[in-house]
Parts: sequence; structure tokens; C-alpha cells
Amino acid sequence: MEGPLSAHIVAFAKWARDEGYASSSRWRKVFLAAGFSRWLGQQAVRVHRISSEHVARYLRSHVSRVQIQRGDGAALRQFIDLLRRQGVVPAEKVPPCRPTTPVDQAVDEFECYLRNERVLARTTIIPYVPFIRAFLTHQFGHRAVRFSRLRAGDVMRFVQRQAPRLHLKRAKLLTTALRSFLHYARYRGDITCDLAAAVPTVANWSMTSIPRAIPAEALHRLLASINRRTAIGRRDYAVLLVLARLGLRAGEVVQLELEDIDWNAGSLSVQGKGDQRSTLPLPADVGASIAAYLRYGRPPRSSRRVFLRAKACWVRRLLVRWFDITSYGPASRHPPTARISFAMR
Repeated sequence: MEGPLSAHIVAFAKWARDEGYASSSRWRKVFLAAGFSRWLGQQAVRVHRISSEHVARYLRSHVSRVQIQRGDGAALRQFIDLLRRQGVVPAEKVPPCRPTTPVDQAVDEFECYLRNERVLARTTIIPYVPFIRAFLTHQFGHRAVRFSRLRAGDVMRFVQRQAPRLHLKRAKLLTTALRSFLHYARYRGDITCDLAAAVPTVANWSMTSIPRAIPAEALHRLLASINRRTAIGRRDYAVLLVLARLGLRAGEVVQLELEDIDWNAGSLSVQGKGDQRSTLPLPADVGASIAAYLRYGRPPRSSRRVFLRAKACWVRRLLVRWFDITSYGPASRHPPTARISFAMR
């Protein structure tokens, strides 16, 4: 082992074992501590100058070469904290406290998440902050920040008000910052709906209008027009109802497998972006439509996919075809707009 902290890695491994961490977790912690110590040596950082900022710099410098996992930053901070308790690394100087508003506190916590969990560079984080501060101030003012009270309409109205005042590049940054923040709020567990779906894509709108959600009446007319006495009709009805009620992406629909449905619990396991899985409640009407398709519409195949199609473009074509049949406007004939409709409801 190399670097200024190499002599303390064995003690860190013993601490992790005494704390009851699994062997795989202990190995990861030791691996990170050894790499961190080696990097400190390469950077000529002396022990008495080591701080938490070095942890963030180390992870950012290695993100392109090593797959950084969630919790790596916390593991290295545990290593630093252990060394502080042992008197090896000096305690960090804490700046004097200043009065903060609830919005300030919420923004600070979001910054910490981006820095420590997402391992984003400071130059990436800084441009996000004014937009998030403005959004939270607009929603809550000086009151307590309650993410659970956020609604899709709040997000849409904020973008609609702010975007026309901004250059296109700044408007894109606004929507990127908002999506990042809403993903963070969902990660915390404060919101359960994917409100990030309600943030419009700047590249495809003219800055004078926001993509419209599908009106409930148009959605009802679309579903009612499907002939569910045929196998294809049962399939199309089930797919469109999944899009409308659960707000799934086209790719998430085609990847659904039979094992993803827990009929007893009334839930659906969905594989989203980055191979992350989410468990969603299965509404009764959605479950009934899928069951009808499986019993009376799905051909007998060895595939475990619920819907026997392999590509997301099939779902998009299906949605376009049915909206053409019902003569609803082309601006809403895409799964992303169906997701906005779901979020609005």
C-alpha cells in the first residue's frame, strides 16, 4: 500500500468488520481507502492538510476510470472520520454559522447530494443552484420547504414563466437543473411520482408554448374506441392504459416481463434507466386489462415478455396510430407527452 494513509488502512478494515459490514462491503471500503491514500501521495498532500474536499476531488478524478458506486463518498468520509477520532487527521474548521432560510438549507442539501453522491464537479453544480433557489423560493417563499407538496403543474408553470426570458442555452440548463432536482427529491423519498417527466424538453419547443398534456376527455375517447373483443384490441388497450395510468416510458413497457407483476401485492416492478428498478402500485383497471390480454389475447410463446414486441418504437407507432384514429392533435402523440399527462393527473 502507498500514500500517507497506508499505515491506517488495516485499522479501517478492522473497524468495518467490528461495525458488522459484510465482507464485500469491507473489501470495497479497503479498496477505496487504498486508492485514496495512493492518490494523496501522487498529489503530494500532507496528512495535516487532508480534508473532506480531497474526497470529492479524488472521486471526480477517477470517475472516468473506475465505476464510482453510490456510497463510495460516504465510505471515504468514514475513513477520514476514523482518522480524525484517532488524531491522525486534524478536525476540519467549521465556518461560523449564518442564519439560513428553509430554501437555503434545501439548496445546500441538494448541493451536497450532487457533490458527494453524484460526484459532480463544482463547475457543473454552480449553474444549477440559482435555478433551484428561484424555483423553491417561488413555491415556498420563506415557509418550510415540503417537497411532498410539489405538483406537476408547479413545475410546468415555473418553466413557462422563466423560459421565455432566457437564451435557449440557459433555458436548457434550467430544465436540466429542474430534472436533476426532481430526481433528487424522488431519491429522498419525499415524492413518489416522477415529476421530472413534467419538465418539457427545450430543444423541441419554440419558447412560446409548453407541450400539452393529453386532456382526460381525449384519453377516454381513445381508450373507448379500442375494440377489446379482438386479441390485438386487448393488447393495444392494455399497453395504452399502462402508458396513461403509470406514466411509463416506451422502453419500460416493452421490457415488462411476467415475473414483474405481483398479482397478490398489486404491484409492478419496472426496470428504468441505468438498470434501476422501481416498484409501482398496479391500479385495478390496469391489472384487469393486462390479465385479459394474457388470458385471451397473448399468443402462446416461450418469451417471458408481457407484450411480445422487442422495440420501443412499436409503442410509439401504436400511440400515434390510435391518436390518428381519434383525430387528436399530433403534438400529443408521443409517450413523453403521455407521461406529462400522467404527472399532471
